[in-house]
Amino acid sequence: MSAKKVKTSYREAVRAAIRDALLRDERVFLMGEDVGRYGGCFAVSKGLLEEFGPERIRDTPLSESAFVGAGIGAAMGGARPIVEIMTVNFSLLALDQIVNNAATILHMSGGQFNIPLVIRMTTGAGRQLAAQHSHSLEGWYAHIPGIKVLTPATLEDARGMLWTALEDPDPVLIFENGLLYNMEGELADDAGPVEISQAAIRRPGTDISLITYGGTLFKTLQAADELAQEKIDAEVVDLRTLRPLDAAAVADSVRRTHRALIVDEGWKTGSISAEIMARIMEDVFYELDAPVARVCSAEAPMPYPKHLEDAAIPQTPAITAAARRVVRGHE
Repeated sequence: MSAKKVKTSYREAVRAAIRDALLRDERVFLMGEDVGRYGGCFAVSKGLLEEFGPERIRDTPLSESAFVGAGIGAAMGGARPIVEIMTVNFSLLALDQIVNNAATILHMSGGQFNIPLVIRMTTGAGRQLAAQHSHSLEGWYAHIPGIKVLTPATLEDARGMLWTALEDPDPVLIFENGLLYNMEGELADDAGPVEISQAAIRRPGTDISLITYGGTLFKTLQAADELAQEKIDAEVVDLRTLRPLDAAAVADSVRRTHRALIVDEGWKTGSISAEIMARIMEDVFYELDAPVARVCSAEAPMPYPKHLEDAAIPQTPAITAAARRVVRGHE
């Protein structure tokens, strides 16, 4: 018997995931700026302080280095902390804690100390929050051994990735694209944990592989629908996890379609899209019928005005045009 579907939003799915984790395991607690009385800067934790109390929903000072460090210490002490950083830009204030501590302690202790820590943060542009609140830096973190990098795009992943991440003995970073919080859809009322190691084919196709993740998934799916009207059958690959990257799924898709376009809201230079292109070259070069292409954000700090911000980040028309060039050699 199939589960009943309920209407919900991405924001509510994340909140349900946090609430479920708090109920499942008394070692779990949430900490971050404004997660308690204010209900979260994006209203994700609204109501949780009243239900679970200040010991488990902890407001912190405006010091990312301090509260991420506290989360690492709590994880080493046996707790299962969920640390919320308001935006990925502010995570740079905790780079030492994340990169030099959380990611390395297991290695540097000779395997004696795991860091079962989950750090959630908002990423991406499109909300007119200007350069210090709008960049997509998850590709930077995908460069670092010792951590996992998750990018839930669907309601199922927003609901299900958190508990699986909390069960991992090592640090996991979850990047939630800010444009997705208001996205509504239907979710099974018994939705629960999902696996976090594999990419997903969101739309099968035969002519070109459109490879993406996070906030650009639905723009890419829309582009695939538009391409279908032009008799171009596009396959859409949702990476879901940037580290470890499911390179096998990417290679398998390219073997089916023989063409590839990567859609990434990060900048081109040194990006996750560049890494995916390199993996395709290494693994399935002789399967390609055309050069690999990509659509990324403009190489500039994110503008504030809406028309400039819209022009700076990948949009459906740019994706369809790039796919058309790859398939046909022209627009």
